[in-house]
Amino acid sequence: MLGLRPVVLVSMFAAMAAATPAWAQTAPAVPFTVVDDAIPQPLTLTPGDATRGRALALDRSKGNCVTCHELPLRADFQGDLGPPLAGVADRYSIGELRLRVVDSKRINPESNMPSYHRIDGLTAVRSDWAGRPILTAQEVEDVLAYLMTLR
Repeated sequence: MLGLRPVVLVSMFAAMAAATPAWAQTAPAVPFTVVDDAIPQPLTLTPGDATRGRALALDRSKGNCVTCHELPLRADFQGDLGPPLAGVADRYSIGELRLRVVDSKRINPESNMPSYHRIDGLTAVRSDWAGRPILTAQEVEDVLAYLMTLR
């Protein structure tokens, strides 16, 4: 293969990955099955991490839950467009929350909440987000792990 040594090839691939915009490196959406207003099965084999999920909930460029929801924590700004998330784990099962994060429009087609992991059938999507989910499957599970701490 071009007479390049393995070390050179690894370096080339690493440089190409580093040069690829972060949005292009996002993993594709994984398939999911909805059962009775819930997605009962996790999207990944790796359990979610509540610490990473909390960071995503506050990250204005990714999960951004705090823009529309009040969370039981300190933040520079908390929205009130969506319902408060304090006690959300007492109100919904993890499968019900998974559906709300993955595809909130299935619960309420008029919802302002984005579908964080669905990519098909969406309209008016910014070109830099077209064809890719806002959250990876692991990030969805991380956010859910955090939400399940909110009792």
